[in-house]
Amino acid sequence: MALREELERSGNWLFRWRSYMPIFLVVPVLLVMHHHDYLDQERAWPDCWGLCCMAVSFVGLGVRIATVGCVPGGTSGRNTTAGQVAEALNTTGMYSIVRHPLYLGNFVIWLGVAMYCGVWWFVVIVALLFWLYYERIMFAEEEFLRRKFGDAYIEWAAATPAFFPKLKGCRRAELPFSLRSVLRREYPGLFGIVAAFYVLKVYERVVIHRDLTVEPVWSGVFLAGLAIFVTLRTLKRKTRLLAVEGR
Repeated sequence: MALREELERSGNWLFRWRSYMPIFLVVPVLLVMHHHDYLDQERAWPDCWGLCCMAVSFVGLGVRIATVGCVPGGTSGRNTTAGQVAEALNTTGMYSIVRHPLYLGNFVIWLGVAMYCGVWWFVVIVALLFWLYYERIMFAEEEFLRRKFGDAYIEWAAATPAFFPKLKGCRRAELPFSLRSVLRREYPGLFGIVAAFYVLKVYERVVIHRDLTVEPVWSGVFLAGLAIFVTLRTLKRKTRLLAVEGR
């Protein structure tokens, strides 16, 4: 098998499971929290640091929200078993400044989680692993778009960077921003961020510091995230309240 086909095949396999892989990022963070580079740190405001790291991850979620809030249905989805799906080529809004805004958002989310342990070399390792993991996904996705949209894709790709945004040339999204579409599609990401940081905080207090208490602010954030997740999941599955025509 030619290298190009091999890269595309492995990229499609990674694409299918991409929504689940970030979950495993928490495990190496927990392991690094036992390393002396973490244990020897003097952190005067551990709760403030954790909340700052969570804020970084929410910036990544914000990038995703700005993207999915303005795209038509059949694009930019969380599809896994269906493989690559693209009913249209998105070239406006976030897609006018970067070809893979959702993956850029994912990277910033990963970055916030990796920063929690405060170990610089671990953040570098996570960034490199992210690039190796998503590079093949992006390759497979672009091969699919190239075959389906031909010259239109080539022209857009030539003017738009793959991962690092270029604000010059930004074009207004063709569709207006839809909050309902965002709520329907991004609630798992919101809860995933909240749950990841709550697990890290509980592990830090209970396992690392042998303290069975967890600050109320973290428990409150987790319970609020859980309530939002259950509410939106119920609305999505049981009602048409979050459905938007053409989204």
